[in-house]
Amino acid sequence: MNRKKIAILDGNSLLYRAFFALPDMSTKEGMHTNAVYGFLTMLLKLREDIQPDYIITTFDKSKKTFRHNDFEDYKAGRKKTPPELTMQFPVIREILTKMGIGVFEMEGFEADDLIGTFSCRAEEAGMEVYIVTGDRDALQLATDHVNVVINKKGISEKEIYNKERFIADFGVTPTQYIDVKGLMGDKSDNIPGIPGVGEKTAFKLIKEYGNMENLLMNIDAVSGKKLKESLVEYREQAILSKKLATIITKVPINTSIEEIKTPGSFNNPEVREMCLKLQFKSILNKLQALEGEAGQEGNSGTIESEEEVKFVTVDNIQALKGIKDSIKEKLFVKFYVENTNSFTMTKLSYLGLMINEQIYIVHCEKLMEENKSEFVEALKALFENSSVKKITHGVKYGYTALLKLGIHMDLIDFDEEIAAYLLDSSKSEYSLKTILEEKLGENFSGEGDELKAKELSAMKELYQLLSKEIDSENMTELLVKVEQPLTRVIAYMEYEGFNINKEELDNLGVKFSAEIAELTADIYSLAGEEFNINSPKQLGKILFEKLDLPVIKKTKTGYSTNAEVLDALKDKHPIIDKILYYRQLSKLYSTYIEGLKAVIDSDGRIHSNFTQTVTTTGRLSSTEPNLQNIPIKNENGRSIRKVFIPHNEDSVILSADYSQIELRVLAHISDDENMIKAFKGHADIHTSTAAEVFNVPVEEVTKTMRSNAKAVNFGIVYGIGDFSLAQDLGITRAEAKQYIDAYLARYKKVGEYMEKVVEDAEANSFVTTLLNRKRYIPEVKSSNKMVKALGKRLAMNAPIQGSAADIIKIAMINVANKLEEKKLKSRLILQVHDELILNVCKDELDQVKDLVKNEMEHVLDLKVPLDVDVSLGDTWYEAK
Repeated sequence: MNRKKIAILDGNSLLYRAFFALPDMSTKEGMHTNAVYGFLTMLLKLREDIQPDYIITTFDKSKKTFRHNDFEDYKAGRKKTPPELTMQFPVIREILTKMGIGVFEMEGFEADDLIGTFSCRAEEAGMEVYIVTGDRDALQLATDHVNVVINKKGISEKEIYNKERFIADFGVTPTQYIDVKGLMGDKSDNIPGIPGVGEKTAFKLIKEYGNMENLLMNIDAVSGKKLKESLVEYREQAILSKKLATIITKVPINTSIEEIKTPGSFNNPEVREMCLKLQFKSILNKLQALEGEAGQEGNSGTIESEEEVKFVTVDNIQALKGIKDSIKEKLFVKFYVENTNSFTMTKLSYLGLMINEQIYIVHCEKLMEENKSEFVEALKALFENSSVKKITHGVKYGYTALLKLGIHMDLIDFDEEIAAYLLDSSKSEYSLKTILEEKLGENFSGEGDELKAKELSAMKELYQLLSKEIDSENMTELLVKVEQPLTRVIAYMEYEGFNINKEELDNLGVKFSAEIAELTADIYSLAGEEFNINSPKQLGKILFEKLDLPVIKKTKTGYSTNAEVLDALKDKHPIIDKILYYRQLSKLYSTYIEGLKAVIDSDGRIHSNFTQTVTTTGRLSSTEPNLQNIPIKNENGRSIRKVFIPHNEDSVILSADYSQIELRVLAHISDDENMIKAFKGHADIHTSTAAEVFNVPVEEVTKTMRSNAKAVNFGIVYGIGDFSLAQDLGITRAEAKQYIDAYLARYKKVGEYMEKVVEDAEANSFVTTLLNRKRYIPEVKSSNKMVKALGKRLAMNAPIQGSAADIIKIAMINVANKLEEKKLKSRLILQVHDELILNVCKDELDQVKDLVKNEMEHVLDLKVPLDVDVSLGDTWYEAK
């Protein structure tokens, strides 16, 4: 007989097992998803392995069931379900329903009782039954045609028991297993059983007497005085325990088996939409593989698309020239740029174009070899054409590569990489392949021109989806007026680069080397021997064994010698200051002397790589090298800036720096009258705060008071608490709390703002800047107190820091546009947080100074003025 198959899933058990087996996963909104992900993974594996005709899932409806009427303490003492798991129950119910899988639950009964009822009905109907659970209680239901699939370790290992397998493994029948449970009890369900009777004894007794009733009628025949006494004393408790452990198979469910037949495919639009929302890319791929909608799953775990994408290979100049004439409205572009970390080596190797559904893969290197000037002219016709609407992905490297060819591409209309970043700034990368797979739920595999064509063919659908999301999130203005124009600005900024005085760099190298050698000798002398100062292990032995300094902290490998430990030991031995200074100089030497030498380009300049899609705050990042991170707190660090010089003798370096921009943003957002008044009066905000906090006239504020007030001012912006402030200032927590309380008493609306922004973050899972840049903060919903506290601090700071980032970005665009509009030769060459650096031609100096200050101070209409300090110099050091 060819029996139909039904799979009955124990929803509660499987969701719990998945939750505790898998690491925490969450969406950008803070929705925890690991249990749902694990459940679906098990479901799809089951579908693949067993291929059931029917699938249903059962859940517990409520905590109270008929068993509680018999035994009030049934399941008492269980730990409360973690909130991260509780929130996933409605999600799995919803997605199962969308898959067409019946979801059953009934007041007064447990999921096990529904499982028992459905399994009996299905077996009676001639079906092969598979009960999928992590709960061994269900083993009592095993028969010749009822198979219990027990998920063991994690979510992948399982054992399948029918009646024959169960008897072979345990020596009793599945029905007798109920008697075993009645005798031994069950701690997880708080079923008492008989005290002192464990699993081994329970199995032995039932094997010998057949069932509990026969055992209790023959207690006198049982060996062991203590066991006999327990059986007599706890007879009624044993009978009750068996009743509690028995799964009901006659629950009055008004649903027939035929009504719950599972549809042939799970891969419907509603399911795909939910998987995309939950960011389950691999589940989508498994759905496709299981349903056979996208070929077979290969060894690599990726799905090869059977659908071929047609494209034209462009490997001659005439073919390239002919493309321009076919453009009617939109041009989809993907720049394939090599060696993006080196300005000299950066080159355009391929160009992917899609026009009216026709795809072209342009072999740029081959065409340049054929005729570079004609190739450049053909590209100019394509890209120096403002009437063509260009949709791109990762356009910055396109701007840079084209600039190197003398091609000045105008602003593009939509960049998919930047749009994806704005929608979720927490991702590690935004490659076209990654975003396509995430947003479209398809896997893009292959290589060469074929893969490029596949990606390009999907860009149109991705553009429609992303533009719709950007619009619904009210980010169109941020994308079109800020981020996309900024991409062009930073490409030109990279192209310009920053000129380097190699001789000064060499001199600094010699100076640092000499000091490092002198420090090394001093350290050896104080230690009484030579050793590797850079080895924490060797240094630890010197400090804590030979010199017998107090051990502050230990690690798995020995003594800790980190900066915090050395700071705590400063007054214990003169060697400590030497080591700290040695580390400072060594880092400067390796990172900035040797490091800068390695990245000076053939034109004598450093062309740092600026990226918009790295930070969650909205700030730009600088790499290869990182020019935003040159230390300025010590003279040695500041001296590195001496090597950065103007492009030539006819120009100077101009530094334009926003004054206390984050505090000004805080004043605007919080609408605090006292803070606004201080800024409008151009008062020194730290002195004003000190006067308020310490309750003294402004003229009596000391240097220490101002310094402490400054720490409070900036600490408040970052959600600082009394513990951290006390550590920063070297004061007691009580004093730190007084400072913060006095601050918030004076600036009341700042405190109100901080409370409100945290409330909003907890409600929405995100915060926004003045320009509606979103930062998702899932940490704020965590049940872990430390993680939640971090989330609160991020929520307080993100709108301020993000708004400051928006302001400097608009300033960059406006300054660059004005320089271009006025046809000035001066150029923006660097941005460091709140500071803009320009190379200014001396004959344009007065004009550029006024232009930069005016544009930066009038970026946005805030409730407080934006003050900009402008300074000049023959080096970056002098200008700053």
